[in-house]
Formats: sequence, C-alpha cells, structure tokens
Amino acid sequence: MEDGKKIGLIAIGVAMIIASFLLGNAYKYKYKKQQTIAVTGLAEYDFVSDMVVWDGYYSRQSFEMKDAYALIKEDEKKIRTFLEAKGVKTDEISFSSVNINKDFASVRDDYGNYSQRFNGYSLSQTVSIESKDINKIEGVSKDIAQLIDQGIELNSNSPRYYYSKLKDLKINLLAKAADDARNRAKTMAENSKSSLGGLVKSSMGVFQITGQNSDEDYSYGGVFNTSSKNKTASITVKSEYQIK
Repeated sequence: MEDGKKIGLIAIGVAMIIASFLLGNAYKYKYKKQQTIAVTGLAEYDFVSDMVVWDGYYSRQSFEMKDAYALIKEDEKKIRTFLEAKGVKTDEISFSSVNINKDFASVRDDYGNYSQRFNGYSLSQTVSIESKDINKIEGVSKDIAQLIDQGIELNSNSPRYYYSKLKDLKINLLAKAADDARNRAKTMAENSKSSLGGLVKSSMGVFQITGQNSDEDYSYGGVFNTSSKNKTASITVKSEYQIK
C-alpha cells in the first residue's frame, strides 16, 4: 500500500514537471511572437501627364423643337470645322447626344395664383477632346472663345490631365515603398540592439496623385489630381516584422 502511494506521488510530481515545462515553452513562444515592429514605408515619383481631356457645352432654345435641333446641329458642324482647322484630329473629337428639356416659367395672375407657362425647348450638347498632344489642346481651349464670333456661346471647362502608364507606375512605387518599410524596420531594430526577422504581414496604404507645387492636402481615401500637368504620385506600405 505504501509502495502504491509512493508511485502515485512520483507520477504526480512527474506530471507537474512536464506541465511546467510545457507551460514555460508556451510562454516563451508567445513572448517571442509578440516581439514585432510595425513600420510604414513611403515611395514618391514626379511625372508629367501624357494625355489631356477637354470638354465644353453649348445650347439652343426655341418654341419649336425642330428649329432648336436644327440650330444645335449647325453649331456642332461649325465647332467640328473650327477644331479640325486648329489641327485636332477627327478621331480625337466626340459629341454627346443632344439633351432636350422643356422650359417652363411661373406666372402669377391678378388674383395671386401661380401657373406654369411653356417657354419653349432647350437643347444642349457636349463636345469633348481626348489627345496626347497636350500643348495643342491647351491652345485650342484658350482659343475656343473665337466661336462667339460665329454666334456660338460655348462654355469651356479647364483641361484635365491624365497619365496612361499609371498601372505600371503604381506597381513600381509599391515595390519601392515595401523596400523603404524594410529599411526603416531594419534601422529601428539595429538601434534597439536587435536584428530584423521575417515579415509577419504587409498591406498597401493610400495611393495619392497630387499636383506639384500645390497646396493639396493628403486624403485618407486618396487624392487623384486632374487639374495639374505636372504631378507627384505617392504610395505607402504598412509592414510588420519580427525582431530577434
């Protein structure tokens, strides 16, 4: 009986030693997993837009829709002739479909009652240019007021600038931002008398395109500038590394 009791106590002691060993290793593993460093890498690139988009709109009014339509189609013909004379290629010019609205005016009678009076039809149309010849289109957008002499009141918008290789640019910046994040993590680890371990996780941050020499604020959702020809693209990468 005494021998059985001794064997039981020995078994309990061994079990406690094993449990302590396993618990100690689990704590060490957990502690080791918690030794990480989080950094944000940044990459920027200055570039010049290689594509421009310009558009403007014009309208005509008449009590007869067919008369207003005839006028606006004549304006379309004159605008196309003007643009082609300025060197704009035919396939760079596009016209929208004609938008038709009925105009009404509020009329008050002698008794103070209001009613709607038909004021005719208002037709409008948009003309757009998409081209890689930025200098030419910038000149056209400034000269468009010459159409007033032909009786066409065309409202011109400012040119918008784009970059056709944006996809490749974004990929290159992403790689550079990831390298920058690793270098930052390595520097921080070395300064704390540690060494950099493996990557735990990484995610892309905000991709921004801002105008150079502008006062644009960075946005949480990203800025995509179209008003400046000269731009700066930037991207961030958030990475977490183990340290040893």
